[in-house]
Amino acid sequence: MSEGVRLNRYLAMCGLGARRKVEEIIAAGRVRVDGKVVLMPAYRVEEGQRVEADGREVRPERRAYLVLNKPAGYVCSLSDPFDPVVTELLPEGLRSLRLFPVGRLDRESEGLIILTNDGDFAHKILHPSGGILREYRVRLDREIDRKTARQWAGGINLDGKIIKPVRVFITDEAPPGRWVSVVLAEGIKREVRRMARALVLKLNR
Repeated sequence: MSEGVRLNRYLAMCGLGARRKVEEIIAAGRVRVDGKVVLMPAYRVEEGQRVEADGREVRPERRAYLVLNKPAGYVCSLSDPFDPVVTELLPEGLRSLRLFPVGRLDRESEGLIILTNDGDFAHKILHPSGGILREYRVRLDREIDRKTARQWAGGINLDGKIIKPVRVFITDEAPPGRWVSVVLAEGIKREVRRMARALVLKLNR
């Protein structure tokens, strides 16, 4: 670290979150270097400097990566005033690693999520430039045909922006025509549910 490390990357290495999250922490004035508040994500942290977040010293941690099958009823967050969070599913021995979820599945959804304390890794997974596709298998409240699937794949207007999946196809699972796979290049909050709603569809699972 002789040339120094950007503050946002340093905090990500400390397990405080992906790059966007740690930049919010910096902008809020919650980070000090050698006792002074630093508001610039590009500030270079040099060897031997003391970095604090919310009054607590932070240091780069051993990086860890975990795949978790999230059940319904949990939210992808580190804390929530109303619902249990996914980190509560971890064994006690893993909680000290300060893992956080990469991206989100909403409370009602279940499926694979990644937990890590490596903010750089999380940024590469989440940013569209990383080319990581996200596949969602959903069960609809009623049967759809290929024409509706093509309409979905052609793009849906959400809040004035056309969101176009990479592909949408009806699977062979029973009941016929109600299981659909939606592949996306970028994750947006409750994106699949909102697209279905625009087509007058509801997700049962």
